Amino acid sequence: MPEHADTYVGTRLRENRKRRGLSQKALADASGVSLSLIRQLEQGQRHMTRMETAHKLARALRVHTSHLLNQGDAQSPDPAEPWVSLRQAIEAPATEPDEEPTIAGVQALLPVIRKAYFAHRLSELSTLLGPALRDADALGDSQPARALRAHLLHLAGSTLTQVHQFDAAETALRRALDDAPDRLRGAGVIATWSWLHLRQGRLDQARTLATRWADDTEPRISRATPEELAAWGWLLLQASAACLRDNRRGEAADTMRLAQAVSHLTGGELPRGRERLTTWGPTTVSYKAAERYVVLDQPDRVVAMARNSTGSQKASTEYWRHRLDVAKAHTMVRQHAEAVDTLSTIHEQAPEWLTSQRYAQDILSDVINQRRTLTPQMRDLAEAMSVSF
Repeated sequence: MPEHADTYVGTRLRENRKRRGLSQKALADASGVSLSLIRQLEQGQRHMTRMETAHKLARALRVHTSHLLNQGDAQSPDPAEPWVSLRQAIEAPATEPDEEPTIAGVQALLPVIRKAYFAHRLSELSTLLGPALRDADALGDSQPARALRAHLLHLAGSTLTQVHQFDAAETALRRALDDAPDRLRGAGVIATWSWLHLRQGRLDQARTLATRWADDTEPRISRATPEELAAWGWLLLQASAACLRDNRRGEAADTMRLAQAVSHLTGGELPRGRERLTTWGPTTVSYKAAERYVVLDQPDRVVAMARNSTGSQKASTEYWRHRLDVAKAHTMVRQHAEAVDTLSTIHEQAPEWLTSQRYAQDILSDVINQRRTLTPQMRDLAEAMSVSF
């Protein structure tokens, strides 16, 4: 789905616009971004913009999106209270536990943690992950201990990325990569890390990281296992997503075609594995292909793809992200009722996940801004998602 970034783009926007000899009005016409927003950004009245908006401006200026984005180390928002304990477990030095933990004891927690993760029960995760990580830190450096710790840290890094605790997420993923028992599972950590960079607006880092690991991880096709293909394929998807948002459309298209070919080599849809946090296969890749059409401003294709979808992954995160793209596409063609119905369905089945998605809030805000009056369903959803109206 289209990610969002807190970006300070005004100075670079003005410099690139003047270099192209464009007035603010001409840039507004070429990009589809409102003249008032361009003025506010250039005058410093607004310091943040969506990734989607930055992409449109960069495309009109014929530059990579990363040229407009501030690549400095902006600080993440202050941590929300529920995540303080998990952040401390990740970032603070390990301490001696009151009772000596065992690998078997920590492994026994893993199914409960994974169940909460895949069910998007974020409040439960905030309670479970911290103590499990503290115990895992006390297990030493044996291969089983490191593998278990890497998996818990990967889960923590993915969760913290979802709730915008980016600095702690990066620490968790760095530690997970260090403890990863093999390159295959390291590739899964890197795919999540690339996604983290994408959400931060660090497009160059996201593209470079995913591309380098995809090149290094590429298996020999004749001997590749389904898990090797899945690890490689997800790196290709992340590289394609970063290239697309950075206006490297040729690279993005080539990488997506390769990912599609790899997905068919697996012989079907793979469910989430014991270590892998994502599904993989033709259906998952089709969801990412639909995301491309949102970024490329072709919402009709997203709606058509959703209409023909089998909906075989209704419990997966990949499916919910796809449904947000569908809601966005409905909004783009002013099908407000359909967009709100889609969001409401997600809220009924994955409420905690939906309310943590800034993308979802932006979609609903777009609907509200385009409407003269709101239906009761729209008002109820806005209150549930903390969207002003």
